[in-house]
Amino acid sequence: MRSQSTPTAKYDLELGRLGAKLAVSADETEAAVAVVEHTLAPRSLAAPLHRHSREDEISYVLAGEMTVLAGDERSTVSAGEFAVKGRDTWHTFWNAGDDPLRFLEIIAPGEFAGLFAEVAELFPLDPTDEEKMAGYQAINERYGFEVDFESVPRLCEEYGLRM
Repeated sequence: MRSQSTPTAKYDLELGRLGAKLAVSADETEAAVAVVEHTLAPRSLAAPLHRHSREDEISYVLAGEMTVLAGDERSTVSAGEFAVKGRDTWHTFWNAGDDPLRFLEIIAPGEFAGLFAEVAELFPLDPTDEEKMAGYQAINERYGFEVDFESVPRLCEEYGLRM
């Protein structure tokens, strides 16, 4: 185990239709990898198109099916399969099915796992609330995270999803 002066506190959060539970924090491993267990309600978009500049994400589907859009490629990942969402690639994912989606997100390096706890304090996020959006943007900048909010209506309409 690595020792740090400020370990990441465990959390179990609901961020709209996306659940996030920190299972392993980056400060618990020498490799600084984090694991977040996520749930996603049926017919739900997890997030707008976004990209990470500092980390890679590997999703392992435990139950249900995950649809991943990474760059121009769309794929469906079933229980027992992995999806790799590399850094600097615009991507998003959703649950197109009628059953809940449950998956593990392996984040390397794992400091990004702290974003969920910080963002939870701003939920529900309202794009017309300038103060909340400024706070959200500041969090994103600290984590090297870019979000395309304009992608949400198009993705929801095209794939019959809710956010």
